Amino acid sequence: MDILLANDDGIQAAGLRALYFALKEAGHSVHVVAPVTEQSAVGHAVTLSMPLKVKEFRENGFQGLGVYGTPVDCVKLGLTTLLERKPDLVLSGINAGANVGVDILYSGTVSAATEGALMCIPAMAVSMDSFKAVELSGQARYAADLLNRIPFDRLPEKCVLNLNFPDRPMEETLDLVVCPHTRASYDDWYDARIDPRGGPYYWLNGMIPPERLSPDRDRALLTMGHVTLTPLRFDFTDRQAMDTLRDGIF
Repeated sequence: MDILLANDDGIQAAGLRALYFALKEAGHSVHVVAPVTEQSAVGHAVTLSMPLKVKEFRENGFQGLGVYGTPVDCVKLGLTTLLERKPDLVLSGINAGANVGVDILYSGTVSAATEGALMCIPAMAVSMDSFKAVELSGQARYAADLLNRIPFDRLPEKCVLNLNFPDRPMEETLDLVVCPHTRASYDDWYDARIDPRGGPYYWLNGMIPPERLSPDRDRALLTMGHVTLTPLRFDFTDRQAMDTLRDGIF
């Protein structure tokens, strides 16, 4: 399989490197186009007001192209300009931190995969429910093996697969569950602090209250230790609201 690999944690991130080597080990052809710097939570941002520069990375058996831009910039530029031919798959990750529920709107990792899907290429985002993981070879090999079992040719056009691993060793991980994403949203707050010069600054924090979680959706299943796989469709039309508006207006 010919794969375009991106992420939002940056081209030197442990998760991307683990996935790169696992895919190569599995016999895939891998083309990395990823941000030079971390781009977490930039969503589907696209650079319009400045040019994009590209830097080649070659080190310790790894090679790829780093873009001074967003994850979506990387996929757009890769698919339209940098790659010689259209890949079979756009793969994004492995992200540090889970991407569940509303995270799919914030996440640069999911947005990179989404951009591939919008350009009619099968796509999958991969994330790990930990911000501290440094050894991800087991998760990477699992993801690479899973690619052989996914019926991409039977999935709807512009479908994005969202794969999440729990925060535990692979040998303690429970089985894969195909499930919907959680509909619960975060309770956010900002920690107010003072910088060394006496000025205030604010640091975003937040959590999804456990009592809001449905047991059969990704966040709860991930916490239980399952690997979760959620197919996403980026059609934001609220059909019920359309009927309500028609009934109310006409």
